[in-house]
Amino acid sequence: MPYKITLLSLIILFFSCTSTETESFDLLITNASILDISEGSISKHKVIGISNDTIRLVASVESVNRYTADQIIDAKNNFVMPGLWDMHVHFRGGDSLIAENKDLLPLYIAHGVTTVRDAGGDITPSVLEWRSEIRDGKLLGPDIFTSGPKFDGVNPAWDGSIRIENTNDIDPAMDSLMQLEVDYFKTYDGSLSNEMYYALIKEAESRNVNITGHMPMNASLMKAVNLGLDGIEHLYYALNATSPMGDSLTQLNRGYGILPELLESYDYTLANEVFIKLASKNFYATPTLYIGKILNQLPFDDHSEDSLLTSMGKGIQETYSRRIKSAMSRSASAQEFNTSMREKFVEMVKPMHEAGINLLAGSDCGAYNSYVYPGASLHGELFMLVEAGLTPLQALQTSIINGPQFFELDNYFGSLDVGKVANLIILSENPTQNIQSIKKIEWVVKNQNTFNADQLKLMITLKK
Repeated sequence: MPYKITLLSLIILFFSCTSTETESFDLLITNASILDISEGSISKHKVIGISNDTIRLVASVESVNRYTADQIIDAKNNFVMPGLWDMHVHFRGGDSLIAENKDLLPLYIAHGVTTVRDAGGDITPSVLEWRSEIRDGKLLGPDIFTSGPKFDGVNPAWDGSIRIENTNDIDPAMDSLMQLEVDYFKTYDGSLSNEMYYALIKEAESRNVNITGHMPMNASLMKAVNLGLDGIEHLYYALNATSPMGDSLTQLNRGYGILPELLESYDYTLANEVFIKLASKNFYATPTLYIGKILNQLPFDDHSEDSLLTSMGKGIQETYSRRIKSAMSRSASAQEFNTSMREKFVEMVKPMHEAGINLLAGSDCGAYNSYVYPGASLHGELFMLVEAGLTPLQALQTSIINGPQFFELDNYFGSLDVGKVANLIILSENPTQNIQSIKKIEWVVKNQNTFNADQLKLMITLKK
């Protein structure tokens, strides 16, 4: 009798040790083909467990019966990857356009853009409020990283900018931005002197805050980088460093008037040397090729039937007139130069990437930038990066890998590993093979909310 009891106890112990308790999640994604955007590899037949906006499990789908969830999405062997980052957008237009800017937030989600970097505007209090509400799950939109107001000179080009006339202005200006808890600093070149530009960079470096933006055309890019400049927005400012005439031309104080000569004297050998030096400084560059194409073609393209035009508020549409009027009054020679410059910027992308510069995908969408629509314009930027010579995988890396890397957030974003933020998209086709497949979105997961293809289409087609 004692032997039988002992045997029964061993049998019970065996089954209790080999059985596994069911683990519960808020969301379970089954039959997933996970895209590693860093390496380009695919992990098939996976299950992803998500709780509290964080990936808690990545396992073989064979173990799916061990898990339960409040919601289950069958990925149907489709491709799952982190959400896109648009690293150059604008929320602006003054108080009268606050509501219209806010209405645009779902458009990013509809196109799989789950994070944006706001490059400065004039409605900062609202942007900061949205940033907080989105992170708390109270507002539908992409996570926002913002510079707050831009730094400019005594006569700023844009409303809401901070005037920097002398060095005494810099500390209080940066103190105020740090009290707002901005995510980085942004400079603009409306009237900012090169002396104040350098001083801003040095102070940002001392505060360990990233600084990027426009730069005065009479400033030296290499000097700025040696002082601590982290990046540039657009590629105009790389031209003075890639021309043997750059140093002498920038001393003429002719602003953008020196661009034709810089373009004509572009030196490929010098450019590659400069790109390698910039890469050694962990430098970032946001090419914004797509907006260049759209604005260059304004005199010729009819946008009245654009599918996304009706998703823009009337007030934002009215801001488009500024660039349209400028484009329509452009002379033939000016149009020819703009085209040549745009082609040069496209040509610069591949050697910059090959040198090791961190390229960032940024659309420059927002009020005043005519027909550059939130979400769709980031797709357009990725398409153009591929046209410029990057592979689809490399183009995606400028968004999904380099975006969080700029903010040193690699531990939280950039992949679908356990512990990463669960901002992700499910695509019916593989965008690392064909970048156009980035439009084939079946699901978006953001802030524990899930949106299927039909719901995403409704976000796009909603009339303003």
